Amino acid sequence: VATVIDPHHPDAGAFAREAERLGVDSLWVPEVWGYDALTGLAHLAAQTSSIGLGTFVVQLGSRSPALLATSALSLQSLSGGRFRLGVGVSGPQVMEGWHGVRFRKPVQTTRETIEIVRTVSRGERLEHDGEIYPLPLPDSDGRALVPLVAPAHVPVYVAAMGPANLRLTGEVADGWLGNAFIPETAEVFLDPLREGAEATGRRLADLDLVAPVAVELVDTAAEADDAARRHAEGYAFTIGAMGAAGRNFYNDAFTRLGYGAEIAHVERLWRNGRRDEARAAVPLDLGRLTNLIGDDDTVSARLDLYRQAGITTLLAKLDGPAEDRLSILQRLISLVA
Repeated sequence: VATVIDPHHPDAGAFAREAERLGVDSLWVPEVWGYDALTGLAHLAAQTSSIGLGTFVVQLGSRSPALLATSALSLQSLSGGRFRLGVGVSGPQVMEGWHGVRFRKPVQTTRETIEIVRTVSRGERLEHDGEIYPLPLPDSDGRALVPLVAPAHVPVYVAAMGPANLRLTGEVADGWLGNAFIPETAEVFLDPLREGAEATGRRLADLDLVAPVAVELVDTAAEADDAARRHAEGYAFTIGAMGAAGRNFYNDAFTRLGYGAEIAHVERLWRNGRRDEARAAVPLDLGRLTNLIGDDDTVSARLDLYRQAGITTLLAKLDGPAEDRLSILQRLISLVA
């Protein structure tokens, strides 16, 4: 069991130390268009001693691959080897609107970034014959430099949703961050992951398969239905506003999961300004099946499905005061055990 954390919250240090004491595997910090993830993780590293620390996720293209590698190695050094680099390609709205970086060839960008991170992590001279990142730049005064860092392994996790990026993740990554994972349709994501792993002589079991889930432990069916509807409605922004029209990785994934017509309807409503109708039109199953909602028996049954699918880490997304979040983590660890 891992959990997402906001390192800027006043109780973040105390929460992290107590999560570590409870046996939480790792803490993960998101990065969108607000605070960066790496600085907050350095703060958490100083507050803890053994718990894992990861980015969920660093947007590829927001930093040069070489800077991303040395930043990861800094955290690996300062944390005593506890850091995990979670990366993702984001989308055109964020990359071109916020970072000023063209959004192109996301799978190739992911592959080359991982290659460069691995080269720098090994302490080798950085020469890369890439399509996206040819280094040194051709027809330039650039030099191939040896990184001024101590070599260290940095586990790389990829937030992949499309088949090509899933296959790449299976080929080269240490772990997968599986947004919108549904155990009942696990093969939609896991089959391409397995194909990629086997193409390079690996097994799917060689990867840490991480399923991010909101967790709400409630006592009644009515409470569970209310929570599922609330989480389903939360997907309306993802469906309608993330990415550009026709270029939304989440919508493509939801379509492969069997919700294509419903998702297209939600997107149309959202883009036409009918936001409340869009929220109400999101299929309830997306809120219910991509999260852990219900009483202990219901959640235990769901956990069995995740386990049978091959998921190795549950990344709990929690709301509420620190004491409530810690209580849920303690109960979830007990149910997993």
